[in-house]
Amino acid sequence: MSKPLLGLLLGASLGLIDGLSALWDAQTDPEVRAGIVGIVIGSTFKGLVVGLVTGLVAARFNSLPLGLATGIILGGLFAFLVAHMQGKYYLRITLPGAALGAIVGFATQQYGRLATHRQAA
Repeated sequence: MSKPLLGLLLGASLGLIDGLSALWDAQTDPEVRAGIVGIVIGSTFKGLVVGLVTGLVAARFNSLPLGLATGIILGGLFAFLVAHMQGKYYLRITLPGAALGAIVGFATQQYGRLATHRQAA
């Protein structure tokens, strides 16, 4: 599987899981309960974007440290922006976002394949 496609799929999947993890807080926090659908959709979209960009970087530069850094920085940045819009839950949102980015950065570099060019017959 190509590095961008792997990043896209893995980022969206982990973003979905990250968003669904807010269900733990939804049991006790009515604000989270009211916004759970938006949280899941937003987290999935955030993971999808981070995964795609990280996969594109992985396809361009074959460097594990760069892939990890890209994933961590993008995942943490997008998550921080979401937390900043809410004005709270900074660590509960930013840390999982950065971890998601690290996993995607690692996986795209280690398990994704570079695209091969085919010659026309």
